[in-house]
Amino acid sequence: MKDQSNSNNDPIYYQEATTLAKLIRNKEISSVEVVQAHLDRIAEINPRINGVVTLMGEQALKSAALADKAVSSGEELGPLHGVPFSIKDAIDTAGVPTKRGSKIFEDFIPEKDATVVTRMKNAGAIPLMKTNIPEFSAHWESDNLVTGRSLNPWNPDRTPGGSSGGESAVIAAGLSPIGLGSDVAISLRGPAAFTGISALKATHGRVPYTGHFPQALSRFWHIGPMARTVRDVALGYSIINGADGIDGYGIFAKDAAPATFRIPGQKIRVGWVSDTAFGPVDPEITTAIKATAKLLADVGCDVAEVRLPFMENTDWLTPYFNLVYGELVPYMQQYTRGRESELHFIGKATMDYPLLNAAEYVKAEATIEKLRMHFAGYFQEYDVLLCPVNPMTATGHGLNEYIVDGKTVSAYHVMTATAPFNMTGLPALSVPVRLSSETLPINIQLVSRWFDEATILALGEKIQTGSEAYGKHPIN
Repeated sequence: MKDQSNSNNDPIYYQEATTLAKLIRNKEISSVEVVQAHLDRIAEINPRINGVVTLMGEQALKSAALADKAVSSGEELGPLHGVPFSIKDAIDTAGVPTKRGSKIFEDFIPEKDATVVTRMKNAGAIPLMKTNIPEFSAHWESDNLVTGRSLNPWNPDRTPGGSSGGESAVIAAGLSPIGLGSDVAISLRGPAAFTGISALKATHGRVPYTGHFPQALSRFWHIGPMARTVRDVALGYSIINGADGIDGYGIFAKDAAPATFRIPGQKIRVGWVSDTAFGPVDPEITTAIKATAKLLADVGCDVAEVRLPFMENTDWLTPYFNLVYGELVPYMQQYTRGRESELHFIGKATMDYPLLNAAEYVKAEATIEKLRMHFAGYFQEYDVLLCPVNPMTATGHGLNEYIVDGKTVSAYHVMTATAPFNMTGLPALSVPVRLSSETLPINIQLVSRWFDEATILALGEKIQTGSEAYGKHPIN
């Protein structure tokens, strides 16, 4: 691995999406050159990481040529005009296969684009590829019987995560500058952390879910932007958020504002926590959180270590996944019945999950509602929570257990610090900050009160640009 600065000295495929858009707009580079550079990169690198499911190269070059004509003729240009983007293969693309990580859907071709895809296109961005996922997006690693296993560009023996694992891998390795992923427990922020990029899970309902599979669990799913920098994630979010009139949860206007409990002129109040709430946590990750807390104090935040008593010695994952599978399994039976032999082990494990009876389901629902109230109380006292994303760096493939800080934990432990913010619908941002002693990425997570994405995006950009990881890439 060779470190490279995050500047205009980087090759085209490692430039930020915002930079590429500016260069195209100023006629310093053509959209065709940008798309071709990424196609060349895909041809070279994708065999090593297996992140691409469907490549739209020919159409992307045609769209790029049209984009260049629009620049030459002085037409009004969108914020991502001429810039290619990638799309998780659970998100619909009109006329382009959306395989959903399953042999059951490998021939499925949607008639309409998902709302978020339409919005990216309307902003001038050019669809370049669909990216790999686990079957039904129902796992924390990206592997399936249709397109196989995605590998982490920092170390192929490690996973890039799931379910947006193909997306995180292609962005980290320079195959795409910006993309669309989704998250029901970990699937934006976790893969971003395993590959050293950024991702935002906005307040639930901020970004329309229209055109994402599965339709079940839409009250917990979030679609969001992924990119190598927080700056690009912020741009992607500004494009895709806002009600679409279709998604019954996506009812909020772009300018929907948060409630605030901060006195005018008061510093941003940041509480940080690691092991006591989400432990065990890799000590190197805790060290990164402490360093980030110091950086935030240095830039003027009011920072304090906090305790979250309601997270300590409490299993929130079990009731949450009882709800998730309790809704997912009955929904998926309409597709899997009679085709069980075509399922990957992920799909089989999903469909074999033991379901609750009605009383148990209601109890699980009530438990999750308590968590929402607990965090509402926290955000009366603080504006931001700084915490881990994953409690460990990128793990090996197919493991059922991990050893974290000398303790053996279930593989589900990878979601301990991410799933709570799906349960509650709080916005959460994954930010790369450094590399571990194994040269694996370490990210931190910023969480804010509902509808306050602006605060964590602003802080996230300051953190990233001041971090040891800024401008470092996994593959030459």
